[in-house]
Amino acid sequence: MVEVLANLSRGPVFLAGETIHCEISFHHPGPPSNTGRTESPRDNNRVTLAWASVQIICQCTVSESRVLLPRGPLPSTADVSSTGCDTSFVPNKGERGLTVLSTKPKILFCDLTLTAGQTKSFKFEDAIPTDSPPSYRGQAVKYSYKIIIGTQRFQQPTKLLRIPFRVLVLYGLNDLSVYNETDEVAPSNPFLRPKQKENTILDIATQVMATVTARKSPHSYNITNSQGRVAKLLLFKQAFKLGDDIVGVFDFKDGTIPCVQYSVTLQSEEQISEECRQKMSQGSAITSYVKHQEMCLHVDETHMSIPIPLTASPGFITDIVCLRWRLHFEFVTLCEPLDPAELMEIGEEFSSWRGPANINVETMVWDLPIKIFPANPVHVSSVTMMKSANTIKV
Repeated sequence: MVEVLANLSRGPVFLAGETIHCEISFHHPGPPSNTGRTESPRDNNRVTLAWASVQIICQCTVSESRVLLPRGPLPSTADVSSTGCDTSFVPNKGERGLTVLSTKPKILFCDLTLTAGQTKSFKFEDAIPTDSPPSYRGQAVKYSYKIIIGTQRFQQPTKLLRIPFRVLVLYGLNDLSVYNETDEVAPSNPFLRPKQKENTILDIATQVMATVTARKSPHSYNITNSQGRVAKLLLFKQAFKLGDDIVGVFDFKDGTIPCVQYSVTLQSEEQISEECRQKMSQGSAITSYVKHQEMCLHVDETHMSIPIPLTASPGFITDIVCLRWRLHFEFVTLCEPLDPAELMEIGEEFSSWRGPANINVETMVWDLPIKIFPANPVHVSSVTMMKSANTIKV
């Protein structure tokens, strides 16, 4: 028996365009006890693996009642030959859906012999294509990534080890050369040898995300209905990263229509492309994440704070689905003014108000589009509940 262990040392979250580094170990713990076999001790203490190969795949699964998945060519297999043992490495064997991404398989070894207690380790690295779809688990579409490790003992079935990981996509990182410093823009020093600085894709992505989500001039919105002004909303920015807090301030002082209650819900909108819809009349799928609700009658000013989950998917678009984000507002307003007789004076500085048993109200809704970008994958990995190490026995 051989134990195969794979570990993603940095964590299970990466940006499209990054290189994955995975350490794969093959360990022979020793002969099993009470097997009843008559093999010689030498044969019982040695195990030979014919081959081992690694590949990255992305599977797309859909709800068949809502999505018409385009059928592409059948996925290819990698032929591996070792010491007369011919077999095929099919990484998507047993997987559901369509393989939308399959990197070129890399062979770790052929004909590896391990003695009892011996361990052999190999390092696998491969780049995630920049045009890859992001990891996503929606109502109608799902994109999932896995590192597939295949190995086989002589005259034994192939065993597969699947390591799931998550991919975030930041658009605009296809050409990294535009982000590197050149001699024309870099400060010159006659005492130093000129050297061009090359930033990694993670460094560049971190700078881009910090720039596009930085707080700039605040955005102000006047919330009105057919009868007048309800409130004024001040939103400090409209572009956010995963893990950010959406902070806004409501001002009711200048409102002409009293607002009894308001709620703000962070929602994603999943829209299937027209070519992939089962029915042309089907609408978008709305998913709610975080809700902030507050009573605001007789309140002059209040604020909201909505955290964006790190487990959510940033906005993206593929040939099948488009994901957008928005803030969904609901305002409960009075249809007629309250009776001032309900207000009772208590002393010179305080007053007491007894609310009526029934009030006539109406609800108005408003959707505000926002943009959500990826966060640093190292930070996301620290809270992602996904296994970055796994083991199989061959």
